[in-house]
Amino acid sequence: MSGSSIVVMGVCGCGKSTIGERLANRLGRQFIDGDDLHPSANIQKMAAGQPLDDTDRQPWLESIRDVACRFESHNEHGVLVCSALKKDYRDQIRKGNKQVTFVFLDGEMALILERMRMRQGHFMKENMVKSQFDTLERPDHEPQTIVVSIQGTIEQVIERIVTQLKQAQIPEVKTPEVKAPEEKSS
Repeated sequence: MSGSSIVVMGVCGCGKSTIGERLANRLGRQFIDGDDLHPSANIQKMAAGQPLDDTDRQPWLESIRDVACRFESHNEHGVLVCSALKKDYRDQIRKGNKQVTFVFLDGEMALILERMRMRQGHFMKENMVKSQFDTLERPDHEPQTIVVSIQGTIEQVIERIVTQLKQAQIPEVKTPEVKAPEEKSS
């Protein structure tokens, strides 16, 4: 069996990084945050409140695709997080990757805005959320894609993802061993 990638996607503020990292830990996969793959010019542009255009995104999407290809070709399994807002972006990531599954974190704009107000130290500004929703092409009927509501706790969202991954028979979805609680000495 070859390696595989799970790409956790959605608009800024939907919980991609937090959920992606915890999902990777839960499944015993490597974690890569797509934000770390942006060229510095993109980060500066977003920090200035300017949305990226397709030309800006191209080298970033190539980096995401290359990481997914590397997982597959090295028989490794990873979770990547990135916005992947348009079908074309997702198709670029799929190119050359047979074992890539997208997990779309689905939430209403009001909930996302509320979460953005609570974030500190992130380069994406709150006013960029509307731009991301305007750009978003929902992946509702795309192959190897699951849609998961972000309502509820992080653990509830992860449980929904794991359940849907198992139902879709995604390779290498491992259920962690449950350890018995240690006895306390009195």
